[in-house]
Amino acid sequence: MTVHIAKVKVRPRKNLPPNVCAVELSNMLGCWAATGDMLSSNHCQAAAETLFQCMRTAPVRGKQPRSSINYHLARLGRNSK
Repeated sequence: MTVHIAKVKVRPRKNLPPNVCAVELSNMLGCWAATGDMLSSNHCQAAAETLFQCMRTAPVRGKQPRSSINYHLARLGRNSK
């Protein structure tokens, strides 16, 4: 079995991270749009507090691990010459 690989590159998948506090953010923006309370001092204070609490407890995302497929393709390409 012969493997022929000539300068093949694979693009990594772009996995979008989940929006952890998206619901809370949309609630606060909706409240701002409905009441005009941009400082969140009256009507939107509860929505702002839930957003801040969600952001405080949200997990911190680090770097995504890189795929090694391009390394292995290059290694196979060197060995097949």
